[in-house]
Amino acid sequence: MIKVVAINGSARKDGNTAILIKHALAALQEQGIATEMLQMAGKTLAGCRACGWCAKNKNNRCVIDDDDLNMYLERIITADGIILGSPTYFADVSSQMKALIDRIGYVARNNGHSLRYKVGAAVIAVRRGGAIHAFDTINHFFQISHMFIPGTDYWNVGIGRSIGEVENDAEGMGTMKNLGINMGYLLRKLKQ
Repeated sequence: MIKVVAINGSARKDGNTAILIKHALAALQEQGIATEMLQMAGKTLAGCRACGWCAKNKNNRCVIDDDDLNMYLERIITADGIILGSPTYFADVSSQMKALIDRIGYVARNNGHSLRYKVGAAVIAVRRGGAIHAFDTINHFFQISHMFIPGTDYWNVGIGRSIGEVENDAEGMGTMKNLGINMGYLLRKLKQ
């Protein structure tokens, strides 16, 4: 069975970022693809210490074991597709999402590029500006990880400030649905 894991890098549980991700996941579920969403709200991830132990141990784990990074990593490694979602904080991803990207990226690269050939999609919630930089941050991670990125009819961005406001962004909601449709198509083609 094909599986997609989504990680919501917002400090707000079930906020606008989660709403956007859920719309993309619904389109994947309609195609028979298993989905799971993990929320980082209330979690603390340390940044990468550049200690190099993941390169020495070669066990697809980060040596920092007092936070949830290795749990996220296990879910990502066993999934076929990954959605990383973040609100826009000062024209970039949240610090939680950045820590996740840095540490998972370092582990994966030092363990034979363990994310290679997975499908990745970035989802960004924004109040007004800076979303494209945040979108690029996640896509750069996917590209350097040898992953495939599905396209849509616009960038994967939803506009809204208060929780639930993104649902008023008809274009953003449509983009999330198309993202799920296109991601599912690509995942099925890769499994053939």
